[in-house]
Amino acid sequence: MCGLSGEIRFDGRRPDLAAVERMSDRLAARGPDGRGVWARGAVALGHRRLKIIDLSDHGAQPMTDARGEITGVFNGCVYNYQELRAELRRLGHHFESTSDTEVVLKAYRQWGTACVEHFYGMFAFALVEHRTGRVVLGRDRLGIKPLYVARTPGRLRFASSLPALLAAGDVDTSLDPVAVHQYLSWHATVAAPRTVLNGVRKLPPATVRVVEPDGAHHDHRYWQPSYTRRAEYAAMAPDEWRDAVLESLRAAVRRRMVSDVQVGVLLSGGLDSSLIVALLADEGQRDLMTFSVGFEAEGGEEGDEFPYSDLVAREFGTDHRRLMVPSHRVSAALDGAVEAMSEPMISHDVVAFYLLSEQVSKEVKVVQCGQGADEVFAGYHWYPQLAEVAREDEPDRYAETYFDRSHADLARILQPHLLPPDDVSSRFVKEHMAVPGAQTALDAALRLDTHVMLVDDPVKRVDNMTMAWGLEARVPFLDHELVELAAACPPELKLAGGGKGVLKEAGRKLLPRKVVDRPKGYFPVPAVKHMAGPVLDRVREALEAPEAKKRGIFRESYVAELLAAPDEHRTRRGANALWQVALLEIWLQTHEIK
Repeated sequence: MCGLSGEIRFDGRRPDLAAVERMSDRLAARGPDGRGVWARGAVALGHRRLKIIDLSDHGAQPMTDARGEITGVFNGCVYNYQELRAELRRLGHHFESTSDTEVVLKAYRQWGTACVEHFYGMFAFALVEHRTGRVVLGRDRLGIKPLYVARTPGRLRFASSLPALLAAGDVDTSLDPVAVHQYLSWHATVAAPRTVLNGVRKLPPATVRVVEPDGAHHDHRYWQPSYTRRAEYAAMAPDEWRDAVLESLRAAVRRRMVSDVQVGVLLSGGLDSSLIVALLADEGQRDLMTFSVGFEAEGGEEGDEFPYSDLVAREFGTDHRRLMVPSHRVSAALDGAVEAMSEPMISHDVVAFYLLSEQVSKEVKVVQCGQGADEVFAGYHWYPQLAEVAREDEPDRYAETYFDRSHADLARILQPHLLPPDDVSSRFVKEHMAVPGAQTALDAALRLDTHVMLVDDPVKRVDNMTMAWGLEARVPFLDHELVELAAACPPELKLAGGGKGVLKEAGRKLLPRKVVDRPKGYFPVPAVKHMAGPVLDRVREALEAPEAKKRGIFRESYVAELLAAPDEHRTRRGANALWQVALLEIWLQTHEIK
């Protein structure tokens, strides 16, 4: 787990090493244990290292293979690197380290761009072929590790975070109207390759991009599971599906224990994180460190789920730590959380993850967490509604159910220069759902949520907030083999029991029934949801700042309406409308975007 950056020139000039240094400095929190820069010809690479695997200097990056043919930088973890190293040795390769980065280099030498198909893990990388000058960028199947790019005439820069690209300078920071439309419609999701800034894009998940020395490039999407019923599973009964899911999850959790440092678990007390703890205990893991966070009640709403996390910790004998955060700490941490955001994120739990990560990073460098189970196994309350509609009506019902606002609502909110002429967010959903490979309306919705919304909301949130403190978060529910299995699972088994039915049945084999059958929880942060005093002060300050008025994103009458009743205006999804509007402006101001 690290931070990478780089620059490629296409105009015959040398790369700007000072710009690469600035990007590396901005990524320091992602990799506090080491720093390196490399340049050759038209390419320069930068790296910040968090030591997880091979703690020696042999694992330092940028790394050049022993034959001097390839140099690369890598972020993430290839969980099956030991098996791959053994296979590559049999094929004649020699290793000088025990790091997974060297395995990536050798795998590329052996299999070329198809190397990614051999990796089980989360990763982003940049590899340079010395002989050809070709640069290869890659990202993992579920987009767990980020990779942002900024192209200008004669040059391409890339980095693990958008703020790192801003630190390099010369970025077009004008707002992308389509991305702003998605942000306000789709609960802050902005689908790859877009970001809210016209000058920055992101490499899509499951994509390898080959960049030629003249600037030409081509992308290859190397993975997309089929959301259809597959012949090999046709005869499986519900209890066989339960056992298959449990064993696949067990393998995913076991893979994510590979490390040369201790691995803990973020334990909310919900089904997903509790299953991770139970499986680790079942595998013989002892003295497992688990961590929970709670918040002071506001607006009559409780802010912690400690009774459930305490129950799981006692059941499996973990070394448990819980953090209770008073409301004044939320407002104090808000700016730090926004600074850590590569893109604006409105979910309340972004501050929760930020504060929890701060404390957890003092104890361990790696944690597993339960992110992704709701999207993969249909855990949200709106999925039964989507399953009832005809396939041709699915996109409209999805937008009605999941979007915060309609296109007509946005016409009342946005200034005219930022309002696209048509409903670009709904059009994106319709086009995605029309792609072959989804058998039912629910399959199409789960494919969209898993491969688009999940990537650019919950997964990005966890990565950004944990890495702000040099903490690596691993997500077993996004193991690609488990996702493939879940995609093939009959929808009725996922929808059973109020959602995540097949996963709940798996949980009943290991967990107390009280945990499996509890109401669905989340990371509640009442101080944000209800605009408690200091949070409201920060919001008002941002929206009334001269920069906000000059930028002119929102109609002044709408902002005044929200500020007059901060806790009353809710989106169709139930989000605080003032928070969503203000967060975009706070993010732009925090990152000094003019």
